[in-house]
Amino acid sequence: MGKITIAIDGYSSTGKSTIAKRLAAALGYIYVDTGAMYRAVTLFALNNGFVSEKGALDSAALIDKLSEVNLKFVPNTETGRSDMFLNDENVEQEIRSMRVSGFVSPVAAIKEVREKLVKIQQEMGKDKGIVMDGRDIGTVVFPDAELKLFMTASPETRAARRYKELLEKGEEVTYAEVLKNVEERDRIDSTRTISPLTKAKDAIEFDNSDMGLEEQFERIHEFAKRVIGKHG
Repeated sequence: MGKITIAIDGYSSTGKSTIAKRLAAALGYIYVDTGAMYRAVTLFALNNGFVSEKGALDSAALIDKLSEVNLKFVPNTETGRSDMFLNDENVEQEIRSMRVSGFVSPVAAIKEVREKLVKIQQEMGKDKGIVMDGRDIGTVVFPDAELKLFMTASPETRAARRYKELLEKGEEVTYAEVLKNVEERDRIDSTRTISPLTKAKDAIEFDNSDMGLEEQFERIHEFAKRVIGKHG
């Protein structure tokens, strides 16, 4: 049976990665979390002092050092998933923190950052058989993807999910802080000049505000199997 490219876009904390990972496993496809890549570049910027104490991002300094950013996914035998490595260091846990979440959207809006990562992403998916999630997969990275999904949910629902995840990881945050971060990321992602978050015209929209994980997965899995069957 022929392989296809599956692009999953959408807002933050809509469960894109969870669905994408499970879908890839069910289909025997490769999964790529592009958000982890942007988070890793953000961590690089933070660790190298490119963000001031007042929260100003020095884009020029980051652009100047982009050639020093080496990203790769390394399989984790314990979890069965792949961890993000930044310059040969496992940063999977660090990149999921609120510290990184607070700056990932401004970093992802930098043209040079997007150009570098999109090139890597397109190389990863050149042989198809891939499930990739992010903000511009169906519109920029793989505009010809055979299956495109766009995930959405209310800001309040997404903030509640994210808040629960962070508490379980031991982070000291408030729901109000998380909701503010979600809404600010929505604003930046949707209004940036380079590759703004938009639904591709041929994408299937999933509002999962009131939808459980199992229902989402079953519906999306069926969509995928039908599309794959057409390209078999």
